[in-house]
Amino acid sequence: MNTTMDMTAPRLGEGFVWQDLRVGQRFRTFRRTITETDLVQFIGVTGMLEAIFIEEGYEGGAIPGRPVPGALTYTLIEGFILQTMIQGTGLAMLELHQKILAPVLVGDTIEAMVEVTDIRPTSKSARAVVTSRIDVFNQRGVAVMTYTATRLLAGRG
Repeated sequence: MNTTMDMTAPRLGEGFVWQDLRVGQRFRTFRRTITETDLVQFIGVTGMLEAIFIEEGYEGGAIPGRPVPGALTYTLIEGFILQTMIQGTGLAMLELHQKILAPVLVGDTIEAMVEVTDIRPTSKSARAVVTSRIDVFNQRGVAVMTYTATRLLAGRG
């Protein structure tokens, strides 16, 4: 039995350092079905108590079904990215440009395609500014959101 921690062993689940990425590289996230519980917990935490989100069948709504806030869709996809691509290596979100293309409803399943579009090493060689385009799709392959995220990522030093 080994009684000392080997600090040189690779860490499971650690994200990419910027040197492991290249412009044009693409990744697919996992898929996730958005539930009523997701919606209720999200609006409870954020205070987004808008009638279209809290009242089923709201008469003044323009979207049939149970729409979810675009912010919920975005944060679920960011969770996938954080847990897989940038865990432990993402240092900061620097800029975000987002466009919502179609509604997402309770019961929809979402996933995203992430494409690295720019990598700019900083004056500190162990860091780079990495820009990615993230396209989010529902279970029918319809694009529901697109956004560009610019992040500061760690590197090998």
